Amino acid sequence: MARNWSDYKTNSWVQWCPACGNFGILLAVQKAFAELNLPPEKVSIVSGIGCSSRIPYYVKSSNIHTLHGRPIPVAEGIKLANPEQTVVVASGDGDLLGIGAGHFVALGRRNMQIAILLHDNAVYGLTKGQAAPTLPLWVKTKALDSPNIQSQVNPLLLAFASGYTFIARAYAYHVDQLKDLIKAAINHKGTSLIDILQPCPTYNDIMTKEWYEKRIYYLTSEDPSWDPLVSSSEDFDAKAPKILNKMTEWGDKIPLGIFYVNMSVEPLDTRIEKILPGYLQYPPAKRPIEIKSKPLVHPFTEFKDRIVQT
Repeated sequence: MARNWSDYKTNSWVQWCPACGNFGILLAVQKAFAELNLPPEKVSIVSGIGCSSRIPYYVKSSNIHTLHGRPIPVAEGIKLANPEQTVVVASGDGDLLGIGAGHFVALGRRNMQIAILLHDNAVYGLTKGQAAPTLPLWVKTKALDSPNIQSQVNPLLLAFASGYTFIARAYAYHVDQLKDLIKAAINHKGTSLIDILQPCPTYNDIMTKEWYEKRIYYLTSEDPSWDPLVSSSEDFDAKAPKILNKMTEWGDKIPLGIFYVNMSVEPLDTRIEKILPGYLQYPPAKRPIEIKSKPLVHPFTEFKDRIVQT
């Protein structure tokens, strides 16, 4: 059955400020789910704390609103228990790159098929506009008493160093382009990141809609030969310098699009299958805890043995 984006719309009142970039992200997510024709019960959005983290209430799917900085480990648990579930983490730069930075790094090492949608407005919007990890050094927004004295985190470089195998950047007001990137990230067989630049009209009066739209451009528009696909270690060595150069470009020009896709790295479920044969066929979510009212002491081992015997 074909689905429309409105099939993923809930009746909850959307509690964001007028012109917030989160509206564009929400619509892009709903459109992406519809075009992928994802059954709502087969997809989970996991969020942390912040303005962005209200998104699970606005998308009709099997979602979880977790603790500050903890959406990634919860998402990992869902994916480990049921590899067939589509799992998306949607949270802010403060949540994922501040208190949650350790989990952000660890996810890249595992290369699980989880899509990270990083709502990046450079401020802590829910708690009145403090400097978030992506706010540039010496920038003073109207919510700050003095300029920011901490250097900014580059989400793309951090993801690259951590082992993410799909890395992209989008702009929240370009809904259709963002929608296409979300679809690609969900379909990628590994850990994916989309750094979504979004204005915060309430607290960030520097990085505004006008500020972004003077600077952003799409990688393929400037270089039609741009090729972020890496298929081998030799390919990586050849392309990494150019990829890293684009990832560090920030200022008068800010590139958008896909920066890096590496299909040569095994996803975690394949690695688990090698040491625990049968995991993909019988993941934890599908294993019984008893057979004919007799509890299984070691559910996976006993269940697998009984299946083999029968």
